Amino acid sequence: MRTPVKSLMVTGGSIRGGEVTVSGNKNAALPMIAALLLTDEEVILHNVPDILDVRTMLEIAGELGAEYSFENNSLHFKCGNIKNTEISQQLCSRNRTSILFAAPLLARCGKAVLYPPGGDVIGRRRLDGHFYGLTKLGAVMGPDVYTYTFHAPGGLAGRELFLDEASVTATEQIIIAAVTASGTTTLYNAACEPHVRDLAEMLNSMGADISGAGSNTLVINGVEKLHGCEYTVAGDHIEAGSFLALAAATGTGITVRGTTLRHYWMLHRVFEKMGLKVELYQDHLRFAPGQQGVITPDFGGHIPQISDGTWPQYPSDMMSCTIVAATQCQGTVMFFEKMFESRIYFVDRLIAMGANAIVCDPHRVVITGKAALHATSLSSPDIRAGMAMVIAAFCAQGESRIDRADVIYRGYEKLPEKLRAIGAEVDEI
Repeated sequence: MRTPVKSLMVTGGSIRGGEVTVSGNKNAALPMIAALLLTDEEVILHNVPDILDVRTMLEIAGELGAEYSFENNSLHFKCGNIKNTEISQQLCSRNRTSILFAAPLLARCGKAVLYPPGGDVIGRRRLDGHFYGLTKLGAVMGPDVYTYTFHAPGGLAGRELFLDEASVTATEQIIIAAVTASGTTTLYNAACEPHVRDLAEMLNSMGADISGAGSNTLVINGVEKLHGCEYTVAGDHIEAGSFLALAAATGTGITVRGTTLRHYWMLHRVFEKMGLKVELYQDHLRFAPGQQGVITPDFGGHIPQISDGTWPQYPSDMMSCTIVAATQCQGTVMFFEKMFESRIYFVDRLIAMGANAIVCDPHRVVITGKAALHATSLSSPDIRAGMAMVIAAFCAQGESRIDRADVIYRGYEKLPEKLRAIGAEVDEI
Protein backbone atom coordinates (compact mmCIF):
# COMPACT_ATOMS: atom_id res chain seq x y z
CA MET A 1 0.00 0.00 0.00
CA ARG A 2 1.14 3.51 -0.80
CA THR A 3 2.39 5.91 1.85
CA PRO A 4 -0.37 8.47 2.47
CA VAL A 5 0.31 11.86 0.92
CA LYS A 6 -0.98 15.20 2.06
CA SER A 7 -1.81 16.88 -1.25
CA LEU A 8 -2.49 16.36 -4.95
CA MET A 9 -1.54 18.84 -7.66
CA VAL A 10 -4.03 18.61 -10.53
CA THR A 11 -3.70 20.26 -13.95
CA GLY A 12 -7.07 21.22 -15.41
CA GLY A 13 -7.98 20.11 -18.91
CA SER A 14 -5.49 17.26 -18.98
CA ILE A 15 -7.92 14.31 -19.16
CA ARG A 16 -7.70 12.64 -22.59
CA GLY A 17 -9.80 9.51 -21.97
CA GLY A 18 -9.10 5.80 -22.09
CA GLU A 19 -9.79 2.78 -19.91
CA VAL A 20 -9.84 2.14 -16.17
CA THR A 21 -10.59 -1.01 -14.22
CA VAL A 22 -12.36 -0.55 -10.92
CA SER A 23 -11.05 -2.08 -7.73
CA GLY A 24 -13.01 -4.34 -5.41
CA ASN A 25 -15.92 -2.78 -3.57
CA LYS A 26 -14.64 -1.00 -0.46
CA ASN A 27 -18.02 -1.26 1.25
CA ALA A 28 -18.11 -5.02 0.68
CA ALA A 29 -14.52 -5.77 1.69
CA LEU A 30 -14.73 -3.99 5.06
CA PRO A 31 -17.67 -5.99 6.54
CA MET A 32 -16.26 -9.15 4.98
CA ILE A 33 -13.07 -8.75 7.01
CA ALA A 34 -15.10 -8.50 10.22
CA ALA A 35 -17.18 -11.55 9.21
CA LEU A 36 -14.04 -13.65 8.63
CA LEU A 37 -13.64 -13.84 12.41
CA LEU A 38 -16.68 -16.17 12.48
CA THR A 39 -14.56 -19.14 11.33
CA ASP A 40 -11.31 -20.62 12.59
CA GLU A 41 -10.46 -21.87 9.09
CA GLU A 42 -8.53 -20.06 6.36
CA VAL A 43 -10.39 -17.79 3.97
CA ILE A 44 -8.92 -16.37 0.75
CA LEU A 45 -10.43 -13.18 -0.65
CA HIS A 46 -9.50 -11.84 -4.08
CA ASN A 47 -9.97 -8.35 -5.53
CA VAL A 48 -9.67 -6.70 -2.12
CA PRO A 49 -8.83 -2.99 -2.57
CA ASP A 50 -5.55 -1.95 -0.97
CA ILE A 51 -6.85 1.20 0.71
CA LEU A 52 -6.42 2.76 4.14
CA ASP A 53 -9.78 1.56 5.50
CA VAL A 54 -9.02 -2.04 4.55
CA ARG A 55 -5.63 -1.81 6.26
CA THR A 56 -7.33 -0.46 9.40
CA MET A 57 -9.82 -3.36 9.48
CA LEU A 58 -6.96 -5.83 9.09
CA GLU A 59 -5.03 -4.12 11.87
CA ILE A 60 -8.05 -4.51 14.16
CA ALA A 61 -8.40 -8.18 13.19
CA GLY A 62 -4.72 -8.69 13.93
CA GLU A 63 -5.12 -7.09 17.35
CA LEU A 64 -7.89 -9.60 18.05
CA GLY A 65 -5.72 -12.58 17.08
CA ALA A 66 -6.07 -13.04 13.31
CA GLU A 67 -3.11 -13.93 11.11
CA TYR A 68 -3.12 -12.74 7.52
CA SER A 69 -1.10 -11.85 4.45
CA PHE A 70 -2.28 -9.24 1.96
CA GLU A 71 -0.50 -8.91 -1.37
CA ASN A 72 -1.60 -8.06 -4.92
CA ASN A 73 -5.19 -7.57 -3.75
CA SER A 74 -5.45 -11.13 -2.39
CA LEU A 75 -6.05 -11.64 1.31
CA HIS A 76 -5.17 -14.90 3.08
CA PHE A 77 -6.84 -14.76 6.49
CA LYS A 78 -7.15 -17.13 9.46
CA CYS A 79 -8.20 -16.60 13.04
CA GLY A 80 -7.77 -19.87 14.88
CA ASN A 81 -8.14 -18.28 18.30
CA ILE A 82 -9.45 -14.88 19.34
CA LYS A 83 -6.93 -13.55 21.84
CA ASN A 84 -8.92 -10.63 23.24
CA THR A 85 -12.40 -9.17 22.89
CA GLU A 86 -11.65 -5.46 23.24
CA ILE A 87 -10.68 -3.17 20.37
CA SER A 88 -8.59 -0.14 21.26
CA GLN A 89 -10.21 3.27 21.12
CA GLN A 90 -7.55 4.50 18.72
CA LEU A 91 -8.33 1.81 16.13
CA CYS A 92 -12.11 2.14 16.52
CA SER A 93 -11.87 5.85 15.77
CA ARG A 94 -10.23 5.33 12.37
CA ASN A 95 -13.28 4.16 10.42
CA ARG A 96 -16.98 3.53 10.55
CA THR A 97 -16.96 -0.24 10.09
CA SER A 98 -14.92 -0.96 13.22
CA ILE A 99 -18.33 -1.34 14.92
CA LEU A 100 -18.95 -4.50 12.85
CA PHE A 101 -16.51 -6.52 14.95
CA ALA A 102 -19.13 -6.59 17.74
CA ALA A 103 -21.12 -9.38 16.05
CA PRO A 104 -18.31 -11.91 15.40
CA LEU A 105 -16.82 -11.33 18.86
CA LEU A 106 -20.22 -12.03 20.43
CA ALA A 107 -20.74 -15.07 18.21
CA ARG A 108 -17.39 -16.68 19.06
CA CYS A 109 -16.60 -15.37 22.52
CA GLY A 110 -19.88 -14.14 23.99
CA LYS A 111 -18.54 -10.67 24.72
CA ALA A 112 -17.19 -7.57 22.98
CA VAL A 113 -15.88 -4.15 24.03
CA LEU A 114 -15.66 -1.36 21.45
CA TYR A 115 -15.57 2.43 21.30
CA PRO A 116 -17.42 4.93 19.10
CA PRO A 117 -16.39 4.46 15.44
CA GLY A 118 -14.87 7.12 13.24
CA GLY A 119 -15.49 7.72 9.54
CA ASP A 120 -16.46 10.63 7.33
CA VAL A 121 -17.98 13.72 8.95
CA ILE A 122 -21.11 14.01 6.80
CA GLY A 123 -23.67 14.51 9.57
CA ARG A 124 -25.12 12.38 12.31
CA ARG A 125 -24.81 8.66 11.60
CA ARG A 126 -26.99 6.62 13.91
CA LEU A 127 -25.89 3.38 15.54
CA ASP A 128 -29.32 2.55 16.96
CA GLY A 129 -29.93 -0.18 14.38
CA HIS A 130 -26.76 -1.99 15.49
CA PHE A 131 -27.74 -1.89 19.15
CA TYR A 132 -31.33 -2.89 18.39
CA GLY A 133 -30.27 -5.89 16.34
CA LEU A 134 -27.63 -7.19 18.75
CA THR A 135 -29.79 -6.82 21.87
CA LYS A 136 -32.85 -8.38 20.22
CA LEU A 137 -30.70 -11.38 19.24
CA GLY A 138 -29.72 -11.86 22.89
CA ALA A 139 -26.82 -9.55 23.68
CA VAL A 140 -26.84 -7.41 26.82
CA MET A 141 -25.39 -3.93 26.37
CA GLY A 142 -23.73 -1.94 29.13
CA PRO A 143 -25.05 1.52 30.06
CA ASP A 144 -21.90 3.54 29.20
CA VAL A 145 -22.48 5.62 26.06
CA TYR A 146 -18.73 6.10 25.48
CA THR A 147 -17.73 2.43 25.75
CA TYR A 148 -19.86 -0.17 23.98
CA THR A 149 -19.81 -3.30 26.13
CA PHE A 150 -21.77 -6.36 25.04
CA HIS A 151 -22.30 -9.76 26.65
CA ALA A 152 -24.28 -12.73 25.39
CA PRO A 153 -24.45 -15.03 28.41
CA GLY A 154 -26.98 -17.34 26.81
CA GLY A 155 -25.64 -17.08 23.28
CA LEU A 156 -27.39 -15.43 20.36
CA ALA A 157 -30.79 -16.61 19.14
CA GLY A 158 -32.69 -15.78 15.96
CA ARG A 159 -36.00 -13.91 15.82
CA GLU A 160 -37.99 -11.50 13.65
CA LEU A 161 -36.52 -8.02 13.41
CA PHE A 162 -37.64 -4.80 11.71
CA LEU A 163 -35.19 -1.96 11.10
CA ASP A 164 -36.68 1.54 11.37
CA GLU A 165 -34.27 2.61 8.60
CA ALA A 166 -32.60 0.46 5.97
CA SER A 167 -29.11 1.01 7.39
CA VAL A 168 -26.36 -0.76 5.46
CA THR A 169 -24.00 -1.34 8.37
CA ALA A 170 -26.81 -2.28 10.79
CA THR A 171 -28.03 -4.84 8.25
CA GLU A 172 -24.49 -6.21 7.96
CA GLN A 173 -24.11 -6.35 11.74
CA ILE A 174 -27.31 -8.38 12.07
CA ILE A 175 -26.36 -10.72 9.23
CA ILE A 176 -22.98 -11.46 10.81
CA ALA A 177 -24.56 -12.01 14.24
CA ALA A 178 -27.39 -14.19 12.96
CA VAL A 179 -25.53 -16.67 10.73
CA THR A 180 -24.31 -18.75 13.70
CA ALA A 181 -27.13 -17.86 16.12
CA SER A 182 -29.58 -20.60 17.07
CA GLY A 183 -32.84 -20.64 15.13
CA THR A 184 -34.02 -18.38 12.31
CA THR A 185 -33.70 -14.62 11.96
CA THR A 186 -36.02 -12.76 9.60
CA LEU A 187 -34.95 -9.19 8.98
CA TYR A 188 -37.46 -6.77 7.45
CA ASN A 189 -36.56 -3.41 5.88
CA ALA A 190 -33.03 -4.65 5.37
CA ALA A 191 -30.55 -2.74 3.22
CA CYS A 192 -30.14 -4.37 -0.19
CA GLU A 193 -27.12 -2.54 -1.66
CA PRO A 194 -24.72 -4.56 -3.85
CA HIS A 195 -22.14 -4.76 -1.06
CA VAL A 196 -24.72 -6.21 1.38
CA ARG A 197 -25.56 -8.86 -1.18
CA ASP A 198 -21.85 -9.55 -1.72
CA LEU A 199 -21.33 -10.05 2.03
CA ALA A 200 -24.25 -12.51 2.17
CA GLU A 201 -22.95 -14.45 -0.83
CA MET A 202 -19.50 -14.74 0.75
CA LEU A 203 -21.01 -16.02 4.00
CA ASN A 204 -23.11 -18.55 2.08
CA SER A 205 -19.92 -19.83 0.44
CA MET A 206 -18.62 -20.33 4.01
CA GLY A 207 -21.63 -22.48 4.90
CA ALA A 208 -24.16 -19.89 6.04
CA ASP A 209 -27.85 -20.18 5.09
CA ILE A 210 -28.98 -16.71 3.98
CA SER A 211 -31.81 -16.13 1.52
CA GLY A 212 -33.28 -12.90 0.17
CA ALA A 213 -29.99 -11.06 -0.35
CA GLY A 214 -30.60 -8.20 -2.74
CA SER A 215 -34.13 -7.68 -1.39
CA ASN A 216 -35.37 -5.89 1.74
CA THR A 217 -36.33 -9.11 3.53
CA LEU A 218 -33.59 -11.50 4.65
CA VAL A 219 -34.11 -14.95 6.13
CA ILE A 220 -31.07 -16.30 7.99
CA ASN A 221 -31.13 -19.85 9.31
CA GLY A 222 -28.41 -20.16 11.92
CA VAL A 223 -25.76 -22.83 11.38
CA GLU A 224 -23.48 -24.36 13.99
CA LYS A 225 -20.19 -23.61 12.26
CA LEU A 226 -18.75 -21.82 9.24
CA HIS A 227 -15.82 -23.09 7.20
CA GLY A 228 -13.19 -21.49 5.01
CA CYS A 229 -13.73 -20.47 1.41
CA GLU A 230 -12.22 -18.67 -1.58
CA TYR A 231 -14.21 -15.68 -2.81
CA THR A 232 -13.81 -12.70 -5.14
CA VAL A 233 -15.10 -9.27 -4.12
CA ALA A 234 -17.30 -7.56 -6.74
CA GLY A 235 -16.17 -4.35 -8.43
CA ASP A 236 -16.88 -1.01 -6.74
CA HIS A 237 -19.92 0.61 -8.38
CA ILE A 238 -19.23 3.93 -6.63
CA GLU A 239 -15.71 4.09 -8.05
CA ALA A 240 -17.10 3.28 -11.48
CA GLY A 241 -19.71 6.02 -11.12
CA SER A 242 -17.03 8.48 -10.02
CA PHE A 243 -15.04 7.91 -13.21
CA LEU A 244 -18.19 8.26 -15.29
CA ALA A 245 -18.87 11.59 -13.56
CA LEU A 246 -15.30 12.62 -14.40
CA ALA A 247 -15.92 11.73 -18.04
CA ALA A 248 -19.21 13.65 -18.05
CA ALA A 249 -17.64 16.74 -16.47
CA THR A 250 -14.67 16.84 -18.84
CA GLY A 251 -16.40 15.63 -22.01
CA THR A 252 -13.93 12.79 -22.51
CA GLY A 253 -14.51 9.17 -23.41
CA ILE A 254 -13.94 6.51 -20.76
CA THR A 255 -14.44 2.75 -20.67
CA VAL A 256 -14.81 1.35 -17.15
CA ARG A 257 -14.12 -2.36 -16.71
CA GLY A 258 -14.77 -4.77 -13.84
CA THR A 259 -18.44 -3.82 -13.45
CA THR A 260 -21.70 -5.74 -12.92
CA LEU A 261 -24.59 -4.72 -15.15
CA ARG A 262 -27.37 -4.71 -12.52
CA HIS A 263 -25.55 -2.13 -10.37
CA TYR A 264 -25.96 0.76 -12.83
CA TRP A 265 -29.61 1.09 -13.85
CA MET A 266 -30.30 4.08 -11.59
CA LEU A 267 -27.02 5.77 -12.55
CA HIS A 268 -28.03 5.34 -16.20
CA ARG A 269 -31.37 7.04 -15.46
CA VAL A 270 -29.78 9.98 -13.60
CA PHE A 271 -27.26 10.59 -16.36
CA GLU A 272 -30.15 10.57 -18.84
CA LYS A 273 -31.70 13.45 -16.88
CA MET A 274 -28.51 15.39 -17.53
CA GLY A 275 -28.58 14.61 -21.25
CA LEU A 276 -25.72 12.12 -20.99
CA LYS A 277 -25.57 8.56 -22.31
CA VAL A 278 -23.82 5.71 -20.52
CA GLU A 279 -23.60 2.46 -22.48
CA LEU A 280 -24.13 -0.56 -20.22
CA TYR A 281 -22.59 -3.97 -20.91
CA GLN A 282 -22.26 -7.14 -18.85
CA ASP A 283 -18.74 -6.43 -17.54
CA HIS A 284 -17.98 -2.85 -18.60
CA LEU A 285 -19.44 0.61 -19.13
CA ARG A 286 -18.68 3.12 -21.86
CA PHE A 287 -19.07 6.88 -21.93
CA ALA A 288 -18.55 8.17 -25.47
CA PRO A 289 -16.37 11.28 -25.93
CA GLY A 290 -17.69 14.67 -26.97
CA GLN A 291 -20.96 14.58 -25.04
CA GLN A 292 -22.33 17.93 -23.81
CA GLY A 293 -24.82 17.47 -21.03
CA VAL A 294 -28.13 19.31 -21.28
CA ILE A 295 -30.46 19.08 -18.29
CA THR A 296 -33.89 17.75 -19.27
CA PRO A 297 -36.68 19.75 -17.57
CA ASP A 298 -39.52 17.86 -15.91
CA PHE A 299 -42.93 17.80 -17.60
CA GLY A 300 -44.29 21.33 -17.84
CA GLY A 301 -40.83 22.89 -17.90
CA HIS A 302 -40.17 22.47 -14.17
CA ILE A 303 -36.65 22.21 -12.70
CA PRO A 304 -35.80 18.51 -12.34
CA GLN A 305 -34.60 16.98 -9.12
CA ILE A 306 -31.93 14.35 -8.51
CA SER A 307 -32.37 12.66 -5.13
CA ASP A 308 -30.47 9.98 -3.27
CA GLY A 309 -32.05 7.14 -1.34
CA THR A 310 -31.69 3.57 -0.21
CA TRP A 311 -30.89 1.04 -2.90
CA PRO A 312 -31.95 0.76 -5.69
CA GLN A 313 -32.33 4.55 -5.60
CA TYR A 314 -29.36 6.78 -6.40
CA PRO A 315 -26.51 6.18 -3.92
CA SER A 316 -25.71 9.00 -1.53
CA ASP A 317 -22.03 8.32 -2.19
CA MET A 318 -22.55 9.38 -5.84
CA MET A 319 -24.13 12.77 -5.08
CA SER A 320 -20.94 14.82 -4.69
CA CYS A 321 -19.35 13.71 -7.97
CA THR A 322 -22.65 14.07 -9.83
CA ILE A 323 -23.06 17.63 -8.57
CA VAL A 324 -19.69 18.52 -10.11
CA ALA A 325 -20.72 16.90 -13.41
CA ALA A 326 -23.92 19.00 -13.36
CA THR A 327 -21.91 22.24 -13.16
CA GLN A 328 -20.64 21.40 -16.67
CA CYS A 329 -24.10 20.72 -18.13
CA GLN A 330 -26.42 23.29 -19.71
CA GLY A 331 -29.50 24.02 -17.63
CA THR A 332 -30.66 23.92 -14.03
CA VAL A 333 -31.14 20.98 -11.68
CA MET A 334 -31.81 20.58 -7.95
CA PHE A 335 -29.97 17.95 -5.91
CA PHE A 336 -31.79 16.69 -2.84
CA GLU A 337 -29.45 14.86 -0.41
CA LYS A 338 -31.86 13.20 2.04
CA MET A 339 -29.57 10.78 3.83
CA PHE A 340 -26.79 12.90 5.38
CA GLU A 341 -27.08 16.40 6.76
CA SER A 342 -23.57 17.69 6.00
CA ARG A 343 -22.65 16.18 2.63
CA ILE A 344 -23.88 19.20 0.64
CA TYR A 345 -21.57 21.65 2.45
CA PHE A 346 -18.67 20.84 0.10
CA VAL A 347 -20.51 22.89 -2.57
CA ASP A 348 -19.05 26.04 -0.98
CA ARG A 349 -15.73 24.97 -2.47
CA LEU A 350 -17.32 24.69 -5.93
CA ILE A 351 -18.77 28.17 -5.57
CA ALA A 352 -15.28 29.45 -4.76
CA MET A 353 -14.14 27.90 -8.07
CA GLY A 354 -16.86 29.73 -10.02
CA ALA A 355 -19.77 27.28 -9.96
CA ASN A 356 -23.27 28.77 -10.24
CA ALA A 357 -24.81 27.07 -7.20
CA ILE A 358 -27.35 28.03 -4.57
CA VAL A 359 -27.22 26.04 -1.34
CA CYS A 360 -30.84 26.12 -0.17
CA ASP A 361 -30.32 24.27 3.12
CA PRO A 362 -28.18 21.38 4.44
CA HIS A 363 -29.94 18.96 2.09
CA ARG A 364 -30.64 20.83 -1.17
CA VAL A 365 -28.57 22.67 -3.74
CA VAL A 366 -29.54 24.15 -7.11
CA ILE A 367 -26.91 23.96 -9.86
CA THR A 368 -27.03 25.99 -13.09
CA GLY A 369 -24.50 25.38 -15.83
CA LYS A 370 -22.40 25.43 -17.76
CA ALA A 371 -19.92 27.10 -15.38
CA ALA A 372 -16.33 28.08 -16.13
CA LEU A 373 -14.34 26.85 -13.15
CA HIS A 374 -10.95 28.24 -12.16
CA ALA A 375 -8.11 26.57 -10.30
CA THR A 376 -7.67 27.09 -6.58
CA SER A 377 -6.48 25.40 -3.39
CA LEU A 378 -8.99 22.96 -1.91
CA SER A 379 -9.26 20.57 1.01
CA SER A 380 -10.92 17.17 0.99
CA PRO A 381 -13.68 17.06 3.65
CA ASP A 382 -14.61 13.39 3.12
CA ILE A 383 -13.91 10.54 0.70
CA ARG A 384 -16.59 11.30 -1.88
CA ALA A 385 -16.37 15.09 -1.70
CA GLY A 386 -12.60 14.69 -2.06
CA MET A 387 -13.09 12.79 -5.33
CA ALA A 388 -15.54 15.49 -6.40
CA MET A 389 -12.83 18.09 -5.77
CA VAL A 390 -10.49 16.11 -8.02
CA ILE A 391 -13.10 16.11 -10.80
CA ALA A 392 -13.70 19.85 -10.38
CA ALA A 393 -9.96 20.50 -10.58
CA PHE A 394 -9.77 18.70 -13.94
CA CYS A 395 -12.58 20.95 -15.23
CA ALA A 396 -10.82 24.14 -14.08
CA GLN A 397 -8.29 26.26 -15.92
CA GLY A 398 -4.85 26.06 -14.32
CA GLU A 399 -3.38 23.97 -11.53
CA SER A 400 -5.30 23.18 -8.34
CA ARG A 401 -3.97 21.88 -5.06
CA ILE A 402 -6.11 19.42 -3.10
CA ASP A 403 -5.06 18.97 0.51
CA ARG A 404 -5.94 16.05 2.80
CA ALA A 405 -5.61 13.67 -0.14
CA ASP A 406 -5.14 10.79 2.31
CA VAL A 407 -8.89 11.07 3.01
CA ILE A 408 -9.62 10.26 -0.64
CA TYR A 409 -7.27 7.27 -0.50
CA ARG A 410 -9.51 5.72 2.14
CA GLY A 411 -11.91 4.87 -0.68
CA TYR A 412 -10.01 4.97 -3.98
CA GLU A 413 -7.17 2.57 -4.70
CA LYS A 414 -4.25 3.72 -6.88
CA LEU A 415 -6.15 6.86 -7.83
CA PRO A 416 -3.19 8.81 -9.35
CA GLU A 417 -2.17 5.81 -11.47
CA LYS A 418 -5.71 5.34 -12.78
CA LEU A 419 -6.00 9.04 -13.55
CA ARG A 420 -2.68 9.06 -15.40
CA ALA A 421 -3.90 6.09 -17.46
CA ILE A 422 -6.54 8.38 -18.96
CA GLY A 423 -4.11 11.22 -19.61
CA ALA A 424 -4.35 13.17 -16.36
CA GLU A 425 -1.53 15.37 -15.13
CA VAL A 426 -1.56 14.79 -11.38
CA ASP A 427 1.28 14.80 -8.87
CA GLU A 428 1.44 13.69 -5.25
CA ILE A 429 3.06 15.83 -2.58
